[in-house]
Amino acid sequence: MEKWSPQKIKLFQEKLLDWYDQEGRDLPWRKDHDPYHVWVSEIMLQQTQVKTVIPYYQRFMTLFPTVSALAAAPEDQLLKAWEGLGYYSRVRNMQKAAQQIMADYGGQWPNTAAELQKLSGIGPYTAGAIASIAFDEKVPAIDGNAFRVFSRLFEVDVDITKPQAQPVFYSLIEEVMPAERPGDFNQAIMDLGSSYMTAKNPDSEHSPVKEFNQAYLDGKELAYPVRTKKPRPVPVNYVALVIKTPQGYLLEQRSSKGMLANLWTFPLVKWQDLSDDEDLKTVALPQLATDYLVSTSNLRLKFRLLPAKIVTHTFTHQKWSLTLLFAETTTKQDLSFFPGRLIKASDFASVTWPKVQQKLWDEYQKSLSVD
Repeated sequence: MEKWSPQKIKLFQEKLLDWYDQEGRDLPWRKDHDPYHVWVSEIMLQQTQVKTVIPYYQRFMTLFPTVSALAAAPEDQLLKAWEGLGYYSRVRNMQKAAQQIMADYGGQWPNTAAELQKLSGIGPYTAGAIASIAFDEKVPAIDGNAFRVFSRLFEVDVDITKPQAQPVFYSLIEEVMPAERPGDFNQAIMDLGSSYMTAKNPDSEHSPVKEFNQAYLDGKELAYPVRTKKPRPVPVNYVALVIKTPQGYLLEQRSSKGMLANLWTFPLVKWQDLSDDEDLKTVALPQLATDYLVSTSNLRLKFRLLPAKIVTHTFTHQKWSLTLLFAETTTKQDLSFFPGRLIKASDFASVTWPKVQQKLWDEYQKSLSVD
């Protein structure tokens, strides 16, 4: 790995920042250097594309314009504002951090990366982004873009999925970044990684820093960054129970712990909870679901398969496949043993549900025209 001279570092800084001044993305959270704005945008941008985040960010700022407003927000309203972004633990941690700022810091933001990491849900990257952009601290913000850009610039052979990669890249970037405008430097790296130096199909020939990109110059750009392949998500089969009554649909709020915590869905049951048969066939599901609901909730309903596609949804470690079953009743059911409630379709906007539930509802709606 080549060590750059002070002259080369200075030239790199100038080229990068000149390009950023001319071509940096015009994003709503870049209108100022407010730490609250930086923080909200960075949390939203985790595993979510910029074009998706922009309307969420703007709506979030209307609802919760200050850190104190976020700290005091009702959880239901907060989760509804986040609906569709996924990974709801992120917004729950944001509220915890906002409450910490109000209670422990008198409503004032900590202004160093080290102190920021004491807040709930703020790790090294987010702390580096806030500290550098809002408080001009010379500290790297190392995300996937930074790993990719610097691994190619310097041909770093360290596996970025390993813990030892973080200190290697931190030292490398800290040496290259300027004492002045560290926040703009970090944002320029973000923009560079999402434009000319993308993971696939990079356009380094037209990059403003192509002469510094050693991997490009050596013709092996796509070999970087070095990373161990992630294991494939574990497949999990579910049935989704669409239960319609004159009073609405029966929805279930998931546990406060685990995946999709506190969110509302159709009742979801794993195939393995219906039968021990490893070769379970889809045609057996309606009767098994009928028996299961009687035994667990004392609900007597007759299910049938819907003419709907299998709904799939991939999480970090699991890939769900969900088969839609339908039951309709005109009689009043005793819900004493059922952990959910009846909700009219017109009132669905009042509850927060995850993306997988939206997929189920959309597929159910399509099936009505086929059924």
